[in-house]
Amino acid sequence: MVEWFISLFLLGQTPFKVVVKSLSPKELVRIHVPKPLDRNDGTFLMRYRMYETVNEGLKIEVLYGDEHVAQSPYILKGPVYHEYCECPEDPQAWQKTLSCPTKEPQIAKDFASFPSINLQQMLNEVPKRFGDERGAIVHYTILDNHIYRRSLGKYTDFKMFSDEILLSLTRKVLLPDLEFYVNLGDWPLEHRKVNGTPSPIPIISWCGSLDSRDVVLPTYDITHSTLEAMRGVTNDLLSIQGNTGPSWINKTERAFFRGRDSREERLQLVQLSKENPQLLDAGITGYFFFQEKEKELGKAKLMGFFDFFKYKYQVNVDGTVAAYRYPYLMLGDSLVLKQDSPYYEHFYMALEPWKHYVPIKRNLSDLLEKVKWAKENDEEAEKIAKEGQLMARDLLQPHRLYCYYYEVLQKYAERQSSKPEVRDGMELVPQPEDNTAICQCHRKKPSREEL
Repeated sequence: MVEWFISLFLLGQTPFKVVVKSLSPKELVRIHVPKPLDRNDGTFLMRYRMYETVNEGLKIEVLYGDEHVAQSPYILKGPVYHEYCECPEDPQAWQKTLSCPTKEPQIAKDFASFPSINLQQMLNEVPKRFGDERGAIVHYTILDNHIYRRSLGKYTDFKMFSDEILLSLTRKVLLPDLEFYVNLGDWPLEHRKVNGTPSPIPIISWCGSLDSRDVVLPTYDITHSTLEAMRGVTNDLLSIQGNTGPSWINKTERAFFRGRDSREERLQLVQLSKENPQLLDAGITGYFFFQEKEKELGKAKLMGFFDFFKYKYQVNVDGTVAAYRYPYLMLGDSLVLKQDSPYYEHFYMALEPWKHYVPIKRNLSDLLEKVKWAKENDEEAEKIAKEGQLMARDLLQPHRLYCYYYEVLQKYAERQSSKPEVRDGMELVPQPEDNTAICQCHRKKPSREEL
């Protein structure tokens, strides 16, 4: 499958254009090429979306006027397939093409609790423990690269997000056969001790915590953002990088926060802001959990996310669990002040305090002190902001998220002690129909014995 973006290194604000076209003049294909995203550091992101298969390949021209820049034109040998073309590749070749990391520390840590996975134990326990009326569990089976599922519980509408990333994966790579449970709720579920009786079971969740044993996948928010990056969505992981506001020297020297009232510390932030407006601009944009506080603290107007980056310092405080805005804040060029938290997303383990962000205590008691430190140590604060941004760019690239998903599914499949099955009540999850795009798959699907 074609990668969705190219990283370009060009000097200053030099005007240039990028042309993406078929390598062969005989192949007429529709390719959408939006404006480049200027990351304000001499690099640009270039995105394109294909609507047909290209057999010969693509020619990507980076032009200054009529002159080619650097090694332009770049050739991507075909066939090249569009997003909705179902043409899965051998896993080893696919991982090599994407340069998937050989190790993911969070995955290793998550599966250390599960040297083997007893599917029968899970079939017996999961519906009883987590599948009641208030449950948000989806039971999946992947067989021969087809996806089947059944819902357990009342709150499973978010299965649309787990469906879409799994379907996108099966269009690109042959997945192993496996049977697993995805938790669509906010909180991690499995709190049994590793050596306890009964033993813990591997529930897959979007958020982990220090006191749980759930296996963590990239959140629905960032996977959906990745899949939708070419559909005009503004707050996706790529668009953020081209909309980071004024340069560091021109940003407002205050810490900033806007969000719902989903945690009491967020109310504390607003109170601190009222008492210290020269250091902090914080506001609650919607009251649900603490409606009685609205009259006292007031309600702030909604702001576009890109406008957050007019401020030098961003305060990241948990919501009900980990704040899913965190990856977006890290991709900006402000300094992130991150609340200490028992909750984490899949990429947190790669981030270091004082190198990629500035830590603040759980009760926010040192927040003002840290803001003052940042103001008094502007050069060091800017360096941390930049290091964090560069690390986030690397960790949150689209191909890294696909690699991570595949690795979790592969590690899980290796540990199954019995063969997965399509269970009673499961239904096939069909691939989306896209009659406007032509798909011509040239690959011979290998048999399971060849994998």
